[in-house]
Amino acid sequence: MKVVIIGGTGLIGRKLAENLQAQGLTVIAASPSKGVDSVTGVGLGEALEGADVIVDVSNSPSFEESAVLEFFRRSTTNLLATAKAAGVKHYVALSVVGAERIHDSPYLRAKNVQESLIAAGDVPFTIVRATQFFEFMDAIAGTSTADGSVRLPTAKFQPVAAADVAATLARIVTEAPKNGALELAGPEASTVAGFVKRYLELKGDARNVVADESAKYFGAALDQHGLAPAAEFITAPTRLSDWLRAT
Repeated sequence: MKVVIIGGTGLIGRKLAENLQAQGLTVIAASPSKGVDSVTGVGLGEALEGADVIVDVSNSPSFEESAVLEFFRRSTTNLLATAKAAGVKHYVALSVVGAERIHDSPYLRAKNVQESLIAAGDVPFTIVRATQFFEFMDAIAGTSTADGSVRLPTAKFQPVAAADVAATLARIVTEAPKNGALELAGPEASTVAGFVKRYLELKGDARNVVADESAKYFGAALDQHGLAPAAEFITAPTRLSDWLRAT
């Protein structure tokens, strides 16, 4: 089986490539640095020639509203057309829990457009919506810090280790397309404020975390389900404390 990973040199892409190669699969890690650009289409045809599965874990270099929307719209349109022409049998895409319901976030609106394009396309697909990664905790705390305090919302939060995301994607690659979306979250649920507070305490970071139901998450108001699954989901195995010990 030949698998092409779009965004194959990023955080998830690298871990996924290692996982698939350990299974004995042929893996192409595609990215602009490797001469494959999904936005312009450069190198896509050559990369997807003879591919059985495409895994899209690419991300926009800019999170500005118009830029991120344009990235996912153009990239996904090119990938679908090229995958269809190449006879790809399964399009696996990594998305975000909440993309279909948190409309206040320009990034999640763009991911929802990506999901809609894939669902309306001609290639059998599986969308894996993951919660936020443990690896993002420092950035979440940093962008919410002012005057020594970290102000974060009280919405639900259930992050996951990036390695567990890659492992789940690797399993999905070898299965039949679901033609729908699956959700993935870590084994521990809390609030955004509560989880980040615990993370900082485990790291010995003395910053004060303030739980504020009106606080926004990267500028977006979260709904009642926040950044946690609202229905059935796959539970990843890695707990925060175990992940921290291993890093």
